[in-house]
Amino acid sequence: MNLTVDVVSDVICPWCYIGKRRLETAIAAVDGQHEVRVHWHPFQLNPTMPKSGISRKEYRTQKFGSWERSMELDAQVIAVGESEGIHFAFDKSERTPNTVDAHRCIWLADQQGCQDTVVEGLFRAYFIDGKDIGKRQTLIEVVAEAGLDRQAADAMLDSDDGMSVISTGREMSQRLGVTGVPFFVINHTISLSGAQAPQTFLDAFEQANP
Repeated sequence: MNLTVDVVSDVICPWCYIGKRRLETAIAAVDGQHEVRVHWHPFQLNPTMPKSGISRKEYRTQKFGSWERSMELDAQVIAVGESEGIHFAFDKSERTPNTVDAHRCIWLADQQGCQDTVVEGLFRAYFIDGKDIGKRQTLIEVVAEAGLDRQAADAMLDSDDGMSVISTGREMSQRLGVTGVPFFVINHTISLSGAQAPQTFLDAFEQANP
């Protein structure tokens, strides 16, 4: 039986990366029983972020009241990430990027059949390698390595192609009542908010496809 999972996510959301891993664990558990197709949709945690991004320390201090509080939260995420095989390296990240172009690349990757690997590549580049995925050349290198056609990505970023995915993603989030990410919709019927445990996904799979 076929299942679809629509994921509303931002590539600078660490819980979205954790949620991806947990979803993958659930999908692996139903291998041979269900064919699961995952589609990624954009969400901007920082819709007013400058095009060039902002110092991560400055941004996180403003958001959480102090740099010490930000580091406490990072430590919590690092601990959870380790349990999922993700080695977060927040200390490598100097900037919090604008993610519009990253979402456009994810949109293009869907057309080229490599969306999931591109999403994985962007998560890894930002959270593990500390790369500034808001910087055009860095972004192109990351998505090309993940399987996206380099020339197609370059041409898209020179145009307005893919910009509509930002507005349609915003409309989708409003329609679904999404206030935070990750957010998952299974077979267009069952919604899950947050980086749920694999068993929660498995239960939702069974509900959606009894």
